[in-house]
Amino acid sequence: MIEPTHQHFKMYKPFGMLSQLTSNEDRQLRKKRFLSELFDFPEGSMPIGRLDEKSEGLLLMTTDGKLSDAINRSGVEKEYYAQLDGKITDEAIDQLRLGIEIGLWGQHYTTKPCKVTKLTKTPTLPDPDKKLRIGTHRPNSWISMTLTEGKFRQVRKMTAAVGFPTLRLVRVRIGNMLLGDTTVGRVVPITHFDLSTPS
Repeated sequence: MIEPTHQHFKMYKPFGMLSQLTSNEDRQLRKKRFLSELFDFPEGSMPIGRLDEKSEGLLLMTTDGKLSDAINRSGVEKEYYAQLDGKITDEAIDQLRLGIEIGLWGQHYTTKPCKVTKLTKTPTLPDPDKKLRIGTHRPNSWISMTLTEGKFRQVRKMTAAVGFPTLRLVRVRIGNMLLGDTTVGRVVPITHFDLSTPS
């Protein structure tokens, strides 16, 4: 149940932006881009989960810390579109689906089984950031990957582990909340979260 005293937002986080509002005076981060340049978020706002600096797409914000914690612990589905270097094989997709060993904070971690499908058409998305430098002369492919966990740089580590590094990564869904046709950098106030798994 969402308390009416709290505020909530959905956005398209751009490539090259950290999933935080400020630098906390860390000198190494002062030249980075932060969410605060997109919108005047109310005091106490925080991201629900994160996207790394080089990833883009759907990000939810809330002033309700309890709600954020509950969602992060719930194992809600998160769907990503990943553009890969090379034409991914059926064997590699099967490996991703079953779970694969990746490095995580100096330890070995086996990912949970997940949903992976090869996209037959390039998804309709905003043009990639120019800094991505995706070469058109190299073969590449797109997959949809749906996870119920969110380890640090997990999708990138998983695709690299099967030999197809991620070139571009876009989160398009969290539960039933869709990125839809939201434009890059747009922040939209919302009144509720529908994070149940789609049927």
